[in-house]
Amino acid sequence: MTVQNPTIQSLKTQLMQQVEALPLQQAIFPQAEPNIDQIIQKIEEINPTPQPLSLKNQALISGNWQLIYASNGTVVTRQVATIPDWTGINIKQVYQTLTANNAGITASNCAKIELPLLGEWKIQASGIWKCEEDQKTAFVSFDAFGFQATKPFNLPFDLPELKIPVIEALRNEAVWITSYLDEEIRVGRGKTGNLFLFEKKG
Repeated sequence: MTVQNPTIQSLKTQLMQQVEALPLQQAIFPQAEPNIDQIIQKIEEINPTPQPLSLKNQALISGNWQLIYASNGTVVTRQVATIPDWTGINIKQVYQTLTANNAGITASNCAKIELPLLGEWKIQASGIWKCEEDQKTAFVSFDAFGFQATKPFNLPFDLPELKIPVIEALRNEAVWITSYLDEEIRVGRGKTGNLFLFEKKG
């Protein structure tokens, strides 16, 4: 295990305390949290892994990452945020699974959503990261989307996943920058600079 810079550790402690004080719906929905953003920016400036997507960091970036903060929400949470609270629709978890090897990085973005009467459902987008020469920027494209009832009607079993492939001509690429990486947390930025903070869960 890498011994961390005391300044980084102190900033991370402050960061996690502030994030954990927020309800999940507030932390990953589009809502300004300038204090959290400022701490993340300080951490980015002393990033111990300047080339997070390089081959030597495959083991570090691979794994299951739970989204614990998004400065302007995500594609899914921004849509849910427009739905009235009385509908009872609730996002329970947003996470990302990354697998890095010599051929590149495959990614699976998932969200678990609770729907009134219908139970818990999982939405998944699978794709690949094409890494640029700076080893921190990637072009992300998704080749399949999946839908699965993980607790249909709140019953304790799963239904088979429905997977929908995306033909190559219809795939769009998005820019993704990994601006901070260590053994515990990861920070990503989208094209517009939105911040995404992940915590490693395995």
